[in-house]
Amino acid sequence: MYRRSGRALRVAVLMTAGMVLGTTVDVRPVQAETTVSSKSRARLFSTQTRLLDSRASSQYAASVRLQPPTIRTPSKTSGPAYVGKYNGPYLSMAKAAARRHGIPEDLFARLVQQESGWNSGARSHKGAMGLAQLMPATARKLGVDPNDPHQNLDGGARYLKAMYDRYGSWKLALAAYNAGPGAVDKHGGVPPYRETRNYVKVIWGS
Repeated sequence: MYRRSGRALRVAVLMTAGMVLGTTVDVRPVQAETTVSSKSRARLFSTQTRLLDSRASSQYAASVRLQPPTIRTPSKTSGPAYVGKYNGPYLSMAKAAARRHGIPEDLFARLVQQESGWNSGARSHKGAMGLAQLMPATARKLGVDPNDPHQNLDGGARYLKAMYDRYGSWKLALAAYNAGPGAVDKHGGVPPYRETRNYVKVIWGS
């Protein structure tokens, strides 16, 4: 503001001097100086703004904390339909658990069929328990009682969804459910274990 006032004062002084001396004073250089200075400031401001925008964009791209979380939406493809012979109360319980956790109902029903054959008292030689064959450590982590059919199915559905969120693929989620996520990470996909490959093939269909 003071610089602008100074230029105006210079113009006024020159014009007054011209009237006193009876001459015409050309104030265009002063006006031109003002115009050029304004344009220079505008260009400088535009350059600085672009630089700041570029730096902010780079910092945002490099910052994991500022980036929006990745949201995985379950795909509509969930393999073949459940065609098992079992049609008892655990089936509707399993489908309800699948709906609660956003996983395909038929996919989870086929998983339970493969895991336990709908036997709520099933126990594997490795110690997996119940309908969804939860390992004791996994059940504790999920905060469920593996001996309770409802909680067992809920825990199994929740764990399968967690594996899907991790890998973005039902095929890999099934492999992780069977062999563990460490095995999937180690092999960069479905582990080359006969049991796991057969497990994925039976449930997923390929």
